[in-house]
Amino acid sequence: MSSAPLVEVENLHIGFPREEGGFHEAVKGVSFTLGREKLGIVGESGSGKSLSTRALLGVLPASARVSADKLRFDGIDLMRASPRQRRMLRGGRMNMILQDPKFSLNPVMRIGSQMREAIQIGDRRLSAAAARKRVLEMLEAVHIRAPERVVGLYPFQLSGGMGQRVMIAMMMAREPDLLVADEPTSALDVTVRNQVLSIMDELVARRGMGLILISHDLRLVSRFCDRVLVMYAGRIVEALRADELERASHPYTKGLLSCLPSIQGSSDPLPVLQRQASWSEPTCPP
Repeated sequence: MSSAPLVEVENLHIGFPREEGGFHEAVKGVSFTLGREKLGIVGESGSGKSLSTRALLGVLPASARVSADKLRFDGIDLMRASPRQRRMLRGGRMNMILQDPKFSLNPVMRIGSQMREAIQIGDRRLSAAAARKRVLEMLEAVHIRAPERVVGLYPFQLSGGMGQRVMIAMMMAREPDLLVADEPTSALDVTVRNQVLSIMDELVARRGMGLILISHDLRLVSRFCDRVLVMYAGRIVEALRADELERASHPYTKGLLSCLPSIQGSSDPLPVLQRQASWSEPTCPP
């Protein structure tokens, strides 16, 4: 594993204009690094998980105001990179698996055409036959049966789980250096979810890539990732090794863990997390 971090984020702020004037700050001074590893980011909806990673890929809305002391990918200063340079990185060396395929797949293009387009954008010398072969290989890799039939379908003809697997196959086909997976298995059953996570795990190991997994599933993150960042109200409030998640010290992380149901637990109602404004202040360095 290389000693130089693949991703460096320091003091990242993201804000959006309010209708009544001024700005709402959604991400408040986030800092972290990513090596050739699997990093999990957890926290409730609205905590800033997806926004922080979208800033890396440069896919925030034009209205977003982004500032950072450092926002770097493999030594490239993303705050100063040109739009063309960002486009070259995005979809090639950096890729993102989105949560809902209904809003990610083009509804008027067949699955095979969309996947071939994504593959050939990065290598225009690749023949149509070679691109089609790569498409079928990736669909088989995410355990889609009869891929020859699926490539001729439109997105509305796929189930939610199959659409999600198509998205995962499309984003992994280019074998990026950085893969951001935003709730990638939320539409999958447990068996297929484990298969897909195994595929991503193999890609990280074989390619030496960096993976950021955004999830609400603390148990999944603790088993799959190397490190975990816990976000609350736009800040990172705790950072720890994934296998030490049960030893978390921050009250917010402890509250999230205590809300998880357990088969061996009592039949008493699960506790309700009582949030506090003071939790938005970090208790340990990221």
